[in-house]
Formats: sequence, structure tokens, C-alpha cells
Amino acid sequence: MPGGSVSDGSVRGKSILVTGGGSGIGRGIAEMLAADGAVVTIVGRTRDRLEAAADEITSGITGGGRVHVAVADITDEDQVVAAVATAVGHTGRLDGVVACAGGSETIGPITQIDSNAWRNTVDLNVNGTMYTFKHAARELVSGGGGSMVAISSIAASNTHRWFGAYGVTKSAVDHLVALAADELGASNVRVNGIRPGLTRTELVALVLDSPELSADYREATPLPRVGEVTDIAELAAFLLGDASTWITGQVINVDGGQMLRRGPDYGSMLEPVFGADGLRGVVAPATEG
Repeated sequence: MPGGSVSDGSVRGKSILVTGGGSGIGRGIAEMLAADGAVVTIVGRTRDRLEAAADEITSGITGGGRVHVAVADITDEDQVVAAVATAVGHTGRLDGVVACAGGSETIGPITQIDSNAWRNTVDLNVNGTMYTFKHAARELVSGGGGSMVAISSIAASNTHRWFGAYGVTKSAVDHLVALAADELGASNVRVNGIRPGLTRTELVALVLDSPELSADYREATPLPRVGEVTDIAELAAFLLGDASTWITGQVINVDGGQMLRRGPDYGSMLEPVFGADGLRGVVAPATEG
């Protein structure tokens, strides 16, 4: 596996649910967990993508890990319940969960946000993560404990102008991590979050292909390289494993230090669309006729 795997074997044999496991960061986490011997259930909306990912991951591992699939839309609570039950069915228990599924339908000035797209993003990132935590935590509590990890974003710690609902909802995820950690500690359930910075996945190809945006990210990041999925997966595996049993309620930036400086400037990409005035909130009056 590119970038290697965790070396302490502390997730070996554990049953772990990963939402958004068919692509990107979620898939990378699932791959690392399976390579270290975990029984992983990846969750997503598209069966073909999930099964292709599971087949590719399984073909490359030798450490006894397994990958199963559960098709579910995490904005539908009943489907989340079914996905958790599927994961439990493979081993009779659940030891951990990674809430990675998320995204955004909004971009542009706050004065021009599409309200339906805003609600959809809130539903996906906030409600979907809550449903995942709610139903996975029930299994972890009944089983004597475990670990939950939410994938947040640097957009939660550093403002990303014109990102609409994304950073707002990821900030809500961070607070959900703190709340769940405080409530569930008495049942030996740990809850932590990870805030990735710019990480090389298919979703950020537009940024990496833009000389202006790439240069701006380098200027804003003390360690001036793009993050790799394995950077995130290593921390997720640690937080799910036995080496982190006294860590809870933490949200950790994995961003090359960008949290020390500032969020990116997407003006070069968005000004041609909204205009300089639009980016500062000016909305042109509706024309008649």
C-alpha cells in the first residue's frame, strides 16, 4: 500500500465502519485499516464504486484484514441503522467508526448562497455524521467501549471565504465530537476528529491544476506540500487503535501547519463568476422584463 501501514497492529481483528469509504480519504483509511488486519465495512451510496474499492483493497492486503460493503445514504437515518447492523453482522460486534462521508453543494458569496443547497450540505455533513455517531455509539456502548473518529476539515478552524456551508458544517462536526466525547467517556467510548488540510484526492484536482491556487496554498502552509491520504489514514488508525486509549475529545489538524496561518484565497477562481463586487457581498438588483 502506498505510504505503508501502521506498525503496531493495534486495530488487528477490530470491526470498523467507514462511511464515505468508496473513494478519497475514506477509502484510504479503509485500505490502511484492512492492511493492518481490521474487518472493515465501507459505506456509500453507490454499490459499484464500493464493490470496486473493496475488491481492489482486498487484492492488495496480506495481513488478514477483510473489507465488506454496505450501501447507504447517511442522510437517511434508517439506512444508517441498516449499515451499522451490517457491520455488526460480520463479527458480532462493532469496535470503531470513521465518519468520513461529507461534501458541499454551496460555493460563492454568502449573499448569493442557494438556500436549498445550504440545507442539503447541513443534512449531509451535520445530520449524517450525527446519525452515524448515534447508531454506532449504541453498539460501542453495549460492547464495552470503542473509538469514533470524524473527518472534519481545516475549513472548520480557518475561514475559507466563499465556501458557503462547508466550513460552517465542519465546525458543527467538531462540536459534535466534543459533545459525544464528554457524554460517552463514562462508557469507555472515545471520540476524536481529524481536520485534513489540502489532501490529494480527485476532489481537489481543480486546485492542484491551478497555478494561482497551488501557489497560494504553499504560501499559507509552513510545510509546503500537498497532503496525502496516508497522512490522514495514519492518524485515523492510531485513534482507532489500542495505542490511544486515553485520548478523547480532540480535533487534530493534519494540514502541514496551515492552521497557523490562514485559509486559501479562491478569489482568482470565483471573481470571474461573481465579480469583485459580488465577492464582497454586493447583489445586483433584479432586472425587469
